[in-house]
Amino acid sequence: AGQAACGAMLDVESGYGRLVGLSALPSSQTIYGIVVMLSLNREVSVTSAPGLFAIGVLCGAALFFSASYQGKCCASAIHATKSKPEIFGLSAAPAAIVEGFAVFAFIFALIIAGGLPAAVAAATGAG
Repeated sequence: AGQAACGAMLDVESGYGRLVGLSALPSSQTIYGIVVMLSLNREVSVTSAPGLFAIGVLCGAALFFSASYQGKCCASAIHATKSKPEIFGLSAAPAAIVEGFAVFAFIFALIIAGGLPAAVAAATGAG
C-alpha cells in the first residue's frame, strides 16, 4: 500500500493525507499483535505452554494474513482514488471489512488468554 501511495502522489495534486492514511491502515495489526504479546507475558508452566503457544501462533498468523490482504485492499483503494477522488470512502470499505476480521482475532485472543490462568489454576488444584 505504501508503494501505491507513493506512485499515486506523483499523479495527483492534492489529497496526500488520504493516501498516506490509507497506506498506514495495515499497521494496526502490529499494534494488536503487541497487545496480545503483552497479555501472554506470564509465567509459563507445563500446563499453560501449549495454550500460550497456540494463542500466539494462531493470532499471529491471523493478523499477518489480515494485514497482507488489507494492504492489497488499500493499494486497490489508492489506485481507484487516484482516478476518481470522489469514491475514496467506497474504495476504502473493503479495507475496513478486513480490519474487522483482525479485530475479531485480537478480541478472541484476549478472551482466550484471559481464561488461560483460571484453567491452569483449576488443573493444578490451586484454585
